[in-house]
Amino acid sequence: MAIIPQLSLFGWEEIEELGDLERLSLVMEAMPDEKLMQTLETERKQGRNDYPIRAMWNSILAGIVFQHESIEKLRRELARNGQLRHLCGFQGQVPSSWAYTRFFKKLLHHADLIQAMFDSLVQELRKLLPDFGKHLAIDSKAIPSYARHKTRNRTPDGRRDTEATYGVKTYRGVKEDGTPWEKVVRWFGYKLHLIVDAVYELPVHFSLTPAHVADITEAHRMIDHLEESRPEMLEHAETLAADKAYDDTKLIRRLWDDHQIKPVIDIRNSWKDGEPTRSFTKWENVVYTYKGKSIVSAR
Repeated sequence: MAIIPQLSLFGWEEIEELGDLERLSLVMEAMPDEKLMQTLETERKQGRNDYPIRAMWNSILAGIVFQHESIEKLRRELARNGQLRHLCGFQGQVPSSWAYTRFFKKLLHHADLIQAMFDSLVQELRKLLPDFGKHLAIDSKAIPSYARHKTRNRTPDGRRDTEATYGVKTYRGVKEDGTPWEKVVRWFGYKLHLIVDAVYELPVHFSLTPAHVADITEAHRMIDHLEESRPEMLEHAETLAADKAYDDTKLIRRLWDDHQIKPVIDIRNSWKDGEPTRSFTKWENVVYTYKGKSIVSAR
């Protein structure tokens, strides 16, 4: 059963008014996860079933719906909310932190099945929303890791995240009074890269990288993936919006020349001298900004 047909029975405003448990129930019923569940249950075979596969998976979906930042917050919610435990499928106690660690490791071995679930939902959206994917946007988000960083000790240790790296993002803008501001965010972990439908605010493609990977580098890889696996998405798209981190000549030419997608990308200030404007050589009374805007002054 597809998620959008179910949601369309209510209407978007009514969906926003649904309670968390009602929204979770819709997600659980709509998620095309049967193949993943069967695969994990087959792997468990006759092993211990203290925490059923489907209950563990449903609780992870609950963590996403409830926007819990960590497994410990999810576990506390499960401990206090009997209705949530019952909806997920738990009959006894709340799973331990170690149980979730083992379950996530199993999920990582089946990333292809999770990707297939995502692609299936995107395809369903394209059928139900004819203009879905016409106007795209791309950006990245910092995902902190709560584990310890890698040390010189090469002995395997589950308490350390050996794949995460340090990342930094700088945000700049101008206040209402005209004064500039800057905010620098540093973190240890990963980056979530997303291409989304800018109208419906729903994802079209995603990737997860260590935090140090540049946005523009991963943008090219994501376009590569869409060209290979879902070229119809690029054929259908008309615009792609992004901030100045994606101001790259190769990307701009690739979008327009190869796919006729209009890039709507902010321009970086590559002027290193700090000058707000520069003069045209031919006209003394005309200056221009780094974005190419010309200003004519009276002599």
